[in-house]
Amino acid sequence: MKKRLKWGIGLGVIVLAAIFLIPEAYAYMTQRNYESDAITETEVPEGYEVATLAGGCFWCMEPPFEKLEGIDGVVSGYTGGDERNPTYEEVSAGGTGHIEAVQVYYDPDVITYGEVLEVFWRQIDPTDDEGQFVDRGYQYTTAIFYHNDRQKEIAEESKQEMETSGRFDAEVVTPIRKAETFWRAEEYHQDYYRKNEWRYDYYRDNSGRDDYLNETWGEDRELELEKK
Repeated sequence: MKKRLKWGIGLGVIVLAAIFLIPEAYAYMTQRNYESDAITETEVPEGYEVATLAGGCFWCMEPPFEKLEGIDGVVSGYTGGDERNPTYEEVSAGGTGHIEAVQVYYDPDVITYGEVLEVFWRQIDPTDDEGQFVDRGYQYTTAIFYHNDRQKEIAEESKQEMETSGRFDAEVVTPIRKAETFWRAEEYHQDYYRKNEWRYDYYRDNSGRDDYLNETWGEDRELELEKK
């Protein structure tokens, strides 16, 4: 009986190790020879515009947008720094000048840039300039990267609304910056919440993000936008 119990515990440890460590080992091995793709404006789907937004862990920034009508897709990547072809390992360690971000491809006839930003604010803590929730460091800070003067104006107005809303106990520090080269993240990061649902849910549930958002926004957390 004791031998069976020990064997069962040992098997459980092996299974847990496989769940958590094997995907990480695979990711590390594949990213060593990985070269990021720089995404340019010409790659935006015809009839769509792009919003570049940083909200901490990019895994958590894809789902809120991808479920909305008018969104063609969301791409995770790195931006803001000078280093070419950055890898996840390099960015997450800090020192590259890049932060994790997403590019949201949206149809302006279906969902406006202002509405995209309204969704964005409801995913982040805009008062934290040292990271987001469990993820600490500059590489996990927030930002809005504008692509033209119109986006800049709308972003500034949107931020002003957040500052005067009375919803936050501290200053809104999310910067509004001119868009720079956006480097697509490794493929295993794209749609991570779908490819690794259990691991994503475990991370998200323990990150503190949803606790903060529910407390801050309450019933206003979900906008009345058309879903797919």
